[in-house]
Amino acid sequence: MRPMSYGQQGGPQSQWDPWKPHSQQPWNSGADETPDWAALAEASESRNKRRRLLFIGGGALATVAVGTAVAVAVVSANSNSDDNSPTSGQSGAALPGSTSRAPSFAPTSAPPPLDPKDFISVKSKDTAPLGAQILFPGTQLPAGGAVYKKGPTDDTKSCSAAAKGGLPKILTDNDCTRLLRASYLDGGTAVTVGVAVFDTEAQATKAASKVNPQKDFIRSLSGQGVKGFCNSTVCLMTANSYGRYAYFTITGFTSGKDVTNKDTEVYRTSNNLKDYTFNQIRRRGEAQASAAANE
Repeated sequence: MRPMSYGQQGGPQSQWDPWKPHSQQPWNSGADETPDWAALAEASESRNKRRRLLFIGGGALATVAVGTAVAVAVVSANSNSDDNSPTSGQSGAALPGSTSRAPSFAPTSAPPPLDPKDFISVKSKDTAPLGAQILFPGTQLPAGGAVYKKGPTDDTKSCSAAAKGGLPKILTDNDCTRLLRASYLDGGTAVTVGVAVFDTEAQATKAASKVNPQKDFIRSLSGQGVKGFCNSTVCLMTANSYGRYAYFTITGFTSGKDVTNKDTEVYRTSNNLKDYTFNQIRRRGEAQASAAANE
């Protein structure tokens, strides 16, 4: 835009300052001069044209800047994607120095296993069927390297009737409710096993502790191929308890011979049947514990 000049009238010159208050434009009052409207129009057009160029140029620069930013963002995204992609020879494990938090789970604990003995220590829990044929099944018993033939069995609620010596009183005093017996034979050696049933473990334990094996014993059971034994001869007798059961053995010869310390086959037979009876009572508890756990 070029500067503009106006004609002046005689007298002191008045300077117009557009930014100074009360300043006057120096019009020549004496001459009939008018502003150069063509020059003003040309200057205005030139100014507007330059503004349009600046605006267009600025818009182009902005477009270039936005395009550059997008390109940088795309390259950056591609770079990050490549860095995070697994490459051959690398595993998915955490890198050295990095931390990986293991998943956490609520603490749990398995329920305690059921104790089989609990089910055979009191009448209210020991509800499985019981009988001489259940406790002593089959017709023969392999045990300890021998095979014992099973003879007669007996099941009575009169505990004292199946006992001798001081055992009838012991059983009665501790409230024995049932006595089951079975006899086994191996050659000339016979054994009768007796199991006395009580309501509680305490009663069975007390009864067994009161027994003197030399004079308190069960009656031997004969029949079904088993000759009478231990009626008036020296025999080997034992007494034990487990849970609410007290169990006894009486072992001797069917020939009427007295048992001595040298008769190892008698001791072996007594131990085999004693262990078998204990295992049968224990299995009874295990079976009931297993059934209760699966309910």
